[in-house]
Amino acid sequence: MPTARRKTAAPPPSPTSTTAAPALATKKQPAQQRAAETYERVLEAAAQTLIEVGVERLSTNLVCERAGVSPPALYRYFPNKYALLHELGQRLMQRQNECVAKWMSVAVIQGGVPALEEALAGLLLDTYEATRATAGGVWIMRAMRAVPALQEVRLASHAAVTEAQTQLLVQALPGVRRAELKLASRIVVELIYATVEMLFDESLKPKEVARITAGMLASHLAKVKA
Repeated sequence: MPTARRKTAAPPPSPTSTTAAPALATKKQPAQQRAAETYERVLEAAAQTLIEVGVERLSTNLVCERAGVSPPALYRYFPNKYALLHELGQRLMQRQNECVAKWMSVAVIQGGVPALEEALAGLLLDTYEATRATAGGVWIMRAMRAVPALQEVRLASHAAVTEAQTQLLVQALPGVRRAELKLASRIVVELIYATVEMLFDESLKPKEVARITAGMLASHLAKVKA
């Protein structure tokens, strides 16, 4: 007599993560001077606390304590610590991006390798100095790379700079495919950003690093031009 086959229970379905991404947008912008001062004090306290304790240990309670504000006062503008980092990240990216317009132009790109090397070296050094002059600058950079919720700040900023530089290259090098110029622009943007991070991580001479990096980048753009 055949033995009844035992039914094997189906494995339970894999759990689906329901953790929502943290809110990053500020709840409101201050409308009055006193509120604006509180807003800026909170951001300054967040940057200083970030320097002391790092991204993981940063908390709204620590920021409130340093800023001398109550949690409700902070939460009026920022829902969590990631919103604080998001705002600090956007501000840092804006300062870094302002360096690009100072150094890059159609005339520079058409001026040959020496002019392009000088501009790229100047851009890298200015970006480094802008970051160094920003309270918690390097920690903000690291947070935008390490924290998934904040990576979009960096990527969106780099995409905007890439598009602007691609337009310059298209004007300066009309005979080169736009796709090639866009890829070159994207790589240049990322390499400059990574080089700035490296200058904070290692004891290197910024001017020497900028000179070598600029030479490498300019030589490739010269090949594209040819």
